[in-house]
Amino acid sequence: LAVGRASRKSAVLAYRALEKPGTKWHIHGWFAIAGCVLLMMYYTTVSGWMLNYFFKFASGTFTPGMSAEASGQVFSDMLANPGEMGLWMAVTVIAGTLICSIGVQKGLERVSKVMMGALFVLIVVLAVHSFTLSGAGEGIRFYLVPSLKNVSSLGGVVAAAMNQAFFTLSLGIAAMEIFGSYMSREHTLLGEGARICGLDTFVAIMAGLIIFPACFSYGVEVTAGPSLIFVTLPNVFVNMAGGRVWGALFFLFMTFASFSTVIAVVENIMASCMDLFGWSRKKAAVISGAAILLLSVPCVLGYNLWSNVHLIGGRDVLDTEDFLVSNILLPLGSLVYLLFCVTRWGWGFDNYRAEANEGKGPKIAPWMKWVFRIVLPVMILAIFIIGLIG
Repeated sequence: LAVGRASRKSAVLAYRALEKPGTKWHIHGWFAIAGCVLLMMYYTTVSGWMLNYFFKFASGTFTPGMSAEASGQVFSDMLANPGEMGLWMAVTVIAGTLICSIGVQKGLERVSKVMMGALFVLIVVLAVHSFTLSGAGEGIRFYLVPSLKNVSSLGGVVAAAMNQAFFTLSLGIAAMEIFGSYMSREHTLLGEGARICGLDTFVAIMAGLIIFPACFSYGVEVTAGPSLIFVTLPNVFVNMAGGRVWGALFFLFMTFASFSTVIAVVENIMASCMDLFGWSRKKAAVISGAAILLLSVPCVLGYNLWSNVHLIGGRDVLDTEDFLVSNILLPLGSLVYLLFCVTRWGWGFDNYRAEANEGKGPKIAPWMKWVFRIVLPVMILAIFIIGLIG
C-alpha cells in the first residue's frame, strides 16, 4: 500500500519512482505482473465454477432428495466438459474486464461496493441459518476449538494458513499495491491495513461458520479439501428444507467473494499496461481480457482433454499454476516488497514510515524498525521453506 500510495503508479513504475538510481528493484515489478497473469490463468476457472453452480441451483439442476452419487456426478460431468467450463470462465473474464474498462470509480469501486454489501448480507443470512440446524454446535466446536490430535503437522498447518493469508490478500504480486496508488492520504496505512485484514478475516471465519455446522448436521466428511465446496456441500443442500434456495444463495456468496479477487487482479494488469505502454483504459481492457481468456484455456483443458498432463511434482495444470503463485511468487514477492521498504538499499525505512504514517490513525513507531528488518523477513522465509517442503 505504501509503495503504491507514494508513487501513484503500477508495479514496475512504482519501483522506478522510489528506488535509488542504478538499483534494479523494478525487475520484481515484472515478476509481480507475471504473478497476476498466472493467478488469472486458473482463478478465472474456479470463479467460473462458483457462478456455474449458482445457476445450477437456481435453475433446479440439483433436486430435493438427490443422491450423493448423483450430486457428485454433476461436478465430475462439469470437469469433463471443456465447453461448459470454458463458457463460465469466459463469462468471468469478460465481466471482470468490462467492469474495469469503465474506470476505477464508476466501474470497479461502484460494483465492489454493491457486491460487498450483498456479500455481507448473504453471510449473515447463511450463518444464522446454519446455526438453526440440528447438530450445528458440534460443527462449531470442530471449527473453532483447537485440537492438536487433529493436526498431523503443526508447522504444516501454520505454513498453509500463512500461505492462505498471502493468497487472500494477493500480497507480493502488486494487487494490493495498485489499490494503494488510488488511496487518499486521509488515513494511516497501519489503520487501513488493519481494516482490510479484519474484514477479510471476518468473511473467512463466517464462511466456516456457514459450512461446518451444515456438514456436521448432515453427517458429511469435512476434510475433503476443494471437493468439499462442489461435492459435499451440494449434497447437504439437496437434503435440506429449502435447499435449492440456500444452495443458490451460498454459491452467489462464493461468486461475489471470488469475483472480487478477479476484478482486483484484472485492474492491476490493466493499470500496468496503461502505465508501461501508454494504452487507453479501453485498449488495455480489450488486450488484457483477450490475453487472460486465451491463457486460461490450459486450466480448463487440464481436467478433460489434457487430464494426462502432469507438471511440477506430478501436479495437474491448475495445481501447478497455484503452486507457482501461492508457494513461490506470493511469499518471495512479499519479502522483496518488505526489504525494499525497510532497508537502506531500497526505499529506506524512514521514507516508508513517513508515507505509512501520513493521515489519521495508528502509526508505525520508530522501534518497529527491527520487527520489519529482522522478525518479518525470518518469518516469511520460514513460511516459504516450509511451504516448499510440504
